[in-house]
Amino acid sequence: MTKRYLVTGGAGFIGSAVVRRLIEGTNHQVLVVDKLTYAGNLESLAGVSTDPRYGFERADIVDAQEMRRIFAEFSPDVVMHLAAESHVDRSIDGPGEFIQTNIVGTFSMLQAALAHWRALPAERKEGFRFHHISTDEVFGSLGATGFFYEDTAYQPNSPYSASKAGSDHLVRAWHHTYGLPVVMTNCSNNYGPYHFPEKLIPLTIINALEGKKLPVYGAGENVRDWLHVDDHAEALLHVAERGALGESYNIGGHNEHTNIDVVRSICSLVDELAPNAAIGPREKLISFVTDRPGHDARYAIDAAKIARELGWKPRHSFETGLRQTVQWYLDNRDWWERVRSGSYRGERLGVAV
Repeated sequence: MTKRYLVTGGAGFIGSAVVRRLIEGTNHQVLVVDKLTYAGNLESLAGVSTDPRYGFERADIVDAQEMRRIFAEFSPDVVMHLAAESHVDRSIDGPGEFIQTNIVGTFSMLQAALAHWRALPAERKEGFRFHHISTDEVFGSLGATGFFYEDTAYQPNSPYSASKAGSDHLVRAWHHTYGLPVVMTNCSNNYGPYHFPEKLIPLTIINALEGKKLPVYGAGENVRDWLHVDDHAEALLHVAERGALGESYNIGGHNEHTNIDVVRSICSLVDELAPNAAIGPREKLISFVTDRPGHDARYAIDAAKIARELGWKPRHSFETGLRQTVQWYLDNRDWWERVRSGSYRGERLGVAV
């Protein structure tokens, strides 16, 4: 059955992967709603943008009137809400944007979705879904052992994770109070093609290619669970299509690595795939810098629920996924050079405390 998917933040890193998968792998209609901030890039959708099932609206989710108009005109069956400010360091420097987009924007989306859902005919009303996409950072920080589960208590430690925790609570409340049919997901760190180069993996790849310093916070011992963005996109569609109403699903890659190990792996791959005698071994470019304020020590996702209930497991190992990602940045230099010529050029963020 063909459905109408409204994807907020669809020009972003994860959102564009979802949209590409929807257009290339299904018969659904897709409308991307994106404000096109620094991290939104329509080039990430160039391969699907000419498809007649694809549409785009440049709009801010905080604008309640615009959201009501878009819902009325597009009449979605499924909302996949990915639009968010997402970089911890930026949230330290400027938390206000995170409160507006992630909390007020989610409230605006919920209100528009609720009014739309209530007005649908019975058969469409039953099939409607509001899928809220969130992060494992809402759970706080783990010690050396243990995992985040769907029922782990929230303990956000950065302005970013606190704003996402707030949005999660709003979605849950709109389900329980108003009956809005929602599903929720919390994911671990994503990596892969079209990743904006302020995050660890793309920044390290690009700096290594250019022979620039490779900044590593503290001693590089912080641990993250890495999830390939294409695996994440597949998981999100599983949840949007078959997730149980009111339930949340943790999505992880089963790939825990310290930051310093990730950086060293990238150095080895860049040395192999793009040797440069003038630069020499990239590992010599590693530069340990003052740690991020309040830097969470370890994240690790238990993704057993989504495997058990929806049959999803990640397809990429970290080794194969990272090699593919480095190769993508080598093959798509024009893309990241255009991105880098804009508002962000690799400078240190998140120190204004």
